[in-house]
Amino acid sequence: MTILIKGAELNGERTDILIDGKWIKEIGQDLPFQADKVIDGQHKAVIPGLINTHTHAAMTLLRGFGDDMPLQPWLTEKIWPQEAKLTEEDVYWGAKLACLEMIKTGTTAFHDMYFNLEATSAAVEEMGIRAALGFSFFDHGNPELREKAKRENRDFFSQERNYSDRITYTLAPHSIYTVSGELWQWLHAFAQDMDLAIHTHVAETELEVVNALEQLGDTPVRYLYKLGVLSPRMTIAHGLYVDDEEIRMLADHGVKVAHNPASNMKLASGIEFKFKEMREAGVIVGIGTDGCASSNNLDMIEAMKLASLLGKAWRKDPEALPVADILSAATEEGAEIVGWKIGHVAEGYLADLCLVDLKLPAFTPNFNFFSNLVYAANGSCVDTVICDGRILMQHGTVPGEEEILQKSAESAYNLVKREK
Repeated sequence: MTILIKGAELNGERTDILIDGKWIKEIGQDLPFQADKVIDGQHKAVIPGLINTHTHAAMTLLRGFGDDMPLQPWLTEKIWPQEAKLTEEDVYWGAKLACLEMIKTGTTAFHDMYFNLEATSAAVEEMGIRAALGFSFFDHGNPELREKAKRENRDFFSQERNYSDRITYTLAPHSIYTVSGELWQWLHAFAQDMDLAIHTHVAETELEVVNALEQLGDTPVRYLYKLGVLSPRMTIAHGLYVDDEEIRMLADHGVKVAHNPASNMKLASGIEFKFKEMREAGVIVGIGTDGCASSNNLDMIEAMKLASLLGKAWRKDPEALPVADILSAATEEGAEIVGWKIGHVAEGYLADLCLVDLKLPAFTPNFNFFSNLVYAANGSCVDTVICDGRILMQHGTVPGEEEILQKSAESAYNLVKREK
């Protein structure tokens, strides 16, 4: 399958883009190629598909269910009791709704951690998006749960699967307060043996730091450092409460960080994310939305704006977190986290890209497209989405979206009414 995008704006210039199979083959003006599919790019701008580096996809079913609560009561009183009732079908429709929402707002790849990965995998495969899916687990210091977690991970990663190469799998230990040191050291060795990435929550709240000091004898990052489990395989979500020495530890060990401005603000976890310090130290920083139960949407264009404005506000510095840095975090640095050759619209890269509609108030006037994208627009500006060389959305429409909305809503209402 070949696709030719004609006359779209790329980095301020009108150009054609030829996609051959899953790859961007050629970029240039007036390409003389007869493609299977031609897309009129007039009045549209091309951007890389956005990369959401921290999600809990199926939590779309809990959107708006437990709002305006602190993190720990929110988890223990609202979220975990509902998650205990989830069925495989629930996760399937929740994940499918998440994929739909991400496609419609310009995301082509996401980094997820949740349960029932077979259900999420099926949803991702059908929707055509790209995902690194984390097998989430914990032991709460219980030896029986620890052995169960080990056994389940061994079983899961020993299975053969027939999904496309748009799906990869990672280890997803929940956090330092739900996973024991013994299990952390086991999973670190297991990840090395199986060549797996690790995706976890670290240093999200002040309470987490206080409890770590009292119960574990050190701050979260230092605790993981002393366990010997920091490595380039690891991505930590949030990373709000880290000092300069801990940032140096993350950089020295190649640990990546996913910044989640919406959920950090909504749960009042904190605002002083050290984006600038991390990047200057050499830490790769991506942007995530977190799950819909804590951020309420999966719109990465909105997340870019929040990340930039929040970083400026707490520093009282309008030059902090400029547009170029934010776009890099949402694209090329996100690609480093999820591990595919994406994040650029360039020859030789996988064909994950979006067309943005320029005939909108947010892009009028259009002195600076990227500024308008981050500061003025939201995900509704996305007209067309291509992932892995396949058109997933055109003219704002995704095939089958009505059924997804209906079935996912039914699953959500049935979930909260269901007895455990």
